[in-house]
Amino acid sequence: MKHIAKKRFGQNFLTDQGVIASLVEAISPKMDDLLVEIGPGLGALTKPLLQRLKLLHVVEVDRDIIAWMQTEYSKPAYSNNAIEIHNADALKFDFTQLADKISGKNLRVTGNLPYNISTPILFHLLDNVSHISDMHFMLQKEVVERMVAHPSTPAYGRLSVMLQYRLKMDYLITVPPEAFEPAPKVESAFVRCVPHATLPFVAKDEAMFAKVVLAAFGQRRKTLRNTLKGLLEDNGFIALNINSQLRAENLSVEDFVQISNFLTQA
Repeated sequence: MKHIAKKRFGQNFLTDQGVIASLVEAISPKMDDLLVEIGPGLGALTKPLLQRLKLLHVVEVDRDIIAWMQTEYSKPAYSNNAIEIHNADALKFDFTQLADKISGKNLRVTGNLPYNISTPILFHLLDNVSHISDMHFMLQKEVVERMVAHPSTPAYGRLSVMLQYRLKMDYLITVPPEAFEPAPKVESAFVRCVPHATLPFVAKDEAMFAKVVLAAFGQRRKTLRNTLKGLLEDNGFIALNINSQLRAENLSVEDFVQISNFLTQA
């Protein structure tokens, strides 16, 4: 089957065998892992993962690719392995429900995420993070740089804070456009995300925490005194010992947690 990549699904198929081998080694799947691959495409990761697993779950929205998978993975070469195909949009897929089917097991999640919806998928996975052991994703390099960015750097923003609150993340490798077919217009990167066993800083009201972070970065060139006006007044900045003339990018995850906890108590 010659599958034509569909722009509406953000499809770019990984073809470089050296890169694929590096990704599989980074994931390091074990036979009994409950592993879920988002967007398996034409099997670049799926096939080597199947060689190491008893069962692989895949989440795929493209019905043409599902039809191809149903034929491809019914071949004798895969008769000793099992693949469970979920025809679903990853943004709507209930990862927690899948984990609950397997008593006592958390999910491992991986995939070459569609770049046009990668950030919403990451936030959706955060909602399921209590049932996830780790995640390994191919993403646009710029997105991975934002995920792992430190305070007071250009890439640091809302995505950095919201993900770092829940996850420890490591930028693993950079992947050039020519590793894909069709080649994307940007560089890619592979990232590992591991949920904190214990949160380093605990927001008493996570909705308030999210509200503060969103407001602070809403106009990132403005000072906190302006962006948080109506939420945190001058006496609050003084009580927290935070300079109101700083910008959101200058605050750590801990600072945002302290602000939200102060507002929760107010």
